[in-house]
Amino acid sequence: MKRRLEKEKDAIALAISGIAKKYDKTPEELKTLETKYHDDAGDWYVAIGWEEKKAIVKMDSVLGTITEIKEI
Repeated sequence: MKRRLEKEKDAIALAISGIAKKYDKTPEELKTLETKYHDDAGDWYVAIGWEEKKAIVKMDSVLGTITEIKEI
């Protein structure tokens, strides 16, 4: 099955977009801290930081959608 989020840069772009929309931030205010791809589940995990906050964005690589945003 073809993945919509094939590359790390695609996952980062979607994660930044989701965080910017949810927390009313501009993409310039956000920093990518770490990315991981789970081979078995086919999910991308991207850690995003801004100001004193951090969040992990979980995305389905096949559907190309954000499945969870968890602030840590």
